[in-house]
Amino acid sequence: MVDDYLHRIGADGPVPPTPDSLARLMGAHLATVPFENLDIHLGVPIVLDVERLVAKIVGRRRGGFCYELNGAFSWLLEQLGFPVHRLEARVLTPDGPGIHFDHLCLEVQLDHPWLVDVGFGAAFAAPLRLDLPDVVQHDPAGGFRIIDAGDGWYDLVHNDAPQYRFSRQPHALADFADGCVYHQTSPESHFTQGTICTLPVDGGRTTLSGSMLIRTSATGERTETRIDPYQLGPVLAEHFGVVLSSADLVRLSTDNRSVI
Repeated sequence: MVDDYLHRIGADGPVPPTPDSLARLMGAHLATVPFENLDIHLGVPIVLDVERLVAKIVGRRRGGFCYELNGAFSWLLEQLGFPVHRLEARVLTPDGPGIHFDHLCLEVQLDHPWLVDVGFGAAFAAPLRLDLPDVVQHDPAGGFRIIDAGDGWYDLVHNDAPQYRFSRQPHALADFADGCVYHQTSPESHFTQGTICTLPVDGGRTTLSGSMLIRTSATGERTETRIDPYQLGPVLAEHFGVVLSSADLVRLSTDNRSVI
């Protein structure tokens, strides 16, 4: 299954547990596995079982949201010999931090401790050093800083905009179960309010939000195209590699709300 996973993300070949390999794996995962919440709107329960997560991403060639993507990726890293900790994070909004276990991110201990995340949509594209507090780390997505927020918490900041608050206390995947249920079921959850599927493309990003196909170029130019229901299947397949049944496409077509 490890080889199948590596083939899925286009990272075939030797991957020793080194910083260079970690960066290559993270970049490959972000580029090939979409961030998407389609199962929530299809009524398919998301259960934090590693075998099921890997089967979805590798066997069914789907994506997922943070618990799925970072849950599966952490398994892959462990199988390859990387020392991984699963970290609790809380998304920062104008109203304050989200719920506990709001987000799952990863710490990988190599020559330095590295923050890794393949499940936060448009975020950093390569691992960030955790031992460089308040130092701007430059990334294709911009400048990132990690700030000590006190009481064992740290804030990830992107171009001066707070992203999420995380603790470096390791957790088991099962610890995130309540957060995963909340984001599948609560009307307050961002993920129940509309469908999204997104991937970085050529330095920009392609996103399907509800019935709106949004393309952002590397220079920041943005175009929006409303798609008809009959176009949903071809758009998902062409832009994100997601192939759904006719019945699932009909269900999604009746829910064309945007989350952007």
